[in-house]
This record gives sequence, C-alpha cells and structure tokens, in this order.
Amino acid sequence: MNAFEARIGTDGRNSGSHLDELFESLARCAPRGYKFEVVEGSIFIWPLLKTHWQITGSIVAQLGSRYSSQKSDLRIDYPGHLNGLASDVTLLAEGAKKMPSGLWRYQDVTFVAEVISKGMAHNDYGPKKTAYALAEVPVYLIADPYEASCHVYTQPKGGDYATQTRVSFGGDLDLTGTVVGLTLKTDEFPRD
Repeated sequence: MNAFEARIGTDGRNSGSHLDELFESLARCAPRGYKFEVVEGSIFIWPLLKTHWQITGSIVAQLGSRYSSQKSDLRIDYPGHLNGLASDVTLLAEGAKKMPSGLWRYQDVTFVAEVISKGMAHNDYGPKKTAYALAEVPVYLIADPYEASCHVYTQPKGGDYATQTRVSFGGDLDLTGTVVGLTLKTDEFPRD
C-alpha cells in the first residue's frame, strides 16, 4: 500500500500552532499501525510494515547501547514551510530539554534516520533531506530496503549535505568520525 497524500493550506496563522492542531486531529483519526507527518504542507499517512519496524528497531537498539536520548517517531518542527516531521529515529543532544510547547527543538537533533517506506522515498531523499540540512542536523541516515543500501549524509551547509556515503546492507556504517561516534551494523537489515 502506498502513502496517502493531502495538501493543506494556511490561513495566515502561526505555522507552529497550525501544525499542533493538525497533529492533534491526525492522532485521533490515523489508523493503528500507520504513521503520519506533514512535509512542506502536505499530509502523508502510510502503513508501517515489518521490514520498516525491523530496521528501525535495529538502529534504536544499536544507539541504545551508547545513548539514552534516542527517540522513535518523535515529531519535531523543522525549518521550511509546515515541516512537522516524525523521523523514524532521532538522537537528541545530551541535556536537550523540551520547549514550553512540549516539543523538542530541531537545534538539539544530532542524528536522524529514516527507513524508506513504499511511496515515501521522494520525501526522504528530497524535502526532508533539505529540511534536515537547513536545521544543520549533523548526520542523516536513509536506510532503503528496496535498494538494500544505506545513505549517510554529513556536513550540512546551505540546505544540502556536502558529504554522502553509500553502504550496501551487510556492510558497516562507520559513524565514528561523526557526532554519533559508533559503527552501525546493517547485516540484519531485511530487504524488500
């Protein structure tokens, strides 16, 4: 099943409060087992399949061996027009605190991982990558079970990443030279 997409407009209200209202409505309506987020003002809802959960779980477990601040499906509002993103895995800087609104600041994000879902690759490789780069997220990982590879983006500058590394599933993702400071194993990442 592919993603459902709907475009929303704005009525001049603060985009943060508009996103808050939208997420509250979506949380009440979204079917169980589905994920949703708003990317550049478009609502996306899609099912999370077994492959997606296995890869996400592996990344969370590996980060958990070193960090206690990793989260999954945590909504953070990123730069750009109506970007309320719920990244598959988010690593926050040590000491990060929620804002009075109850949300985390994008400035405290040090690592983001997205696992490609059918019909969603264009967001992960396109506008979400741009939003993470604009937010200066130091490390952005895309795990793509359809091409059985990972793409690691580092050195954000001017809305893009200066460095990209591609590793096929089964290889090690050496992130020791980044803020993540460890090697992620991909040998158990399933393929679709």
